[in-house]
Amino acid sequence: MGDRAKRAAKGPSQRQLKVGELIRHAITEIFARGDLHDDVLARHSLTVPEVRMTPDLKLATVFVLPLGGEGAEDVVAQLEKHKRFLRGALARRINLKFMPEVRFKIDTSFEVSRRIDELLASPTVARDLDDE
Repeated sequence: MGDRAKRAAKGPSQRQLKVGELIRHAITEIFARGDLHDDVLARHSLTVPEVRMTPDLKLATVFVLPLGGEGAEDVVAQLEKHKRFLRGALARRINLKFMPEVRFKIDTSFEVSRRIDELLASPTVARDLDDE
């Protein structure tokens, strides 16, 4: 197993987690203050549950979800259009040697969690759980 594979198997480093949280807080502040002026984004209240950093800290993947989940694709498309502005705004708020590139993805963790809850509540699974 190569060095890179070993790191990937262990999960993110403390540095990756720390920088991800710094970016998450800063981008949430940018959204909350209304620093980004966009008609599509103005119609949505955005949640940023997670920011994942690559091991070299050169790319930040920002997971976003509009409240209620409606229009998520439009929101991500608009954020991608404004990523240069957002990277500059982040650079003014966070003191890092190099500001990572930023990309946006729809957060699906809530949907996955809801699906697991539905499966656990299904009669077949409930029956199997009762047998134990």
